[in-house]
Amino acid sequence: MENGSKRKKKITRWKAPENQLKPSITEPPKLELKELPEHLEYAFLQENEQLLVVISSALSAHEKTKLLEVLKNYKGAIAWSIADIKGIDSSFCTNKILMEDEFKPTVQPQRRVNPNIKEVVKNVIKLLDAGLIYPISDSP
Repeated sequence: MENGSKRKKKITRWKAPENQLKPSITEPPKLELKELPEHLEYAFLQENEQLLVVISSALSAHEKTKLLEVLKNYKGAIAWSIADIKGIDSSFCTNKILMEDEFKPTVQPQRRVNPNIKEVVKNVIKLLDAGLIYPISDSP
């Protein structure tokens, strides 16, 4: 090859999408508070009821103050949303289902559960009924 025929590669810098999510510390998410079990309570790490955490209601006033002080000092380590997880692009965690206009979504019939999983489901239902575990607000 001659020196004149070599191609030069153009290096372009990756540009973040404009509609990228902002971290919760700079733009806290809007929350819908739901009823918690008796042993838990809501606490906030910023004014105006922002940056929510759930703590034990069995803590003394001094323990709550100390715990919230530590959480406030390290609030950058808590992920309230996908945007708060450093090093992971939010588009990597987002799923989009593209459908063609002429197709309509349909509800499929429920499928049988694997017998091994069925036992696990029965145990989870027992734990829920006993009050040892509870559903979180984002779970179906």
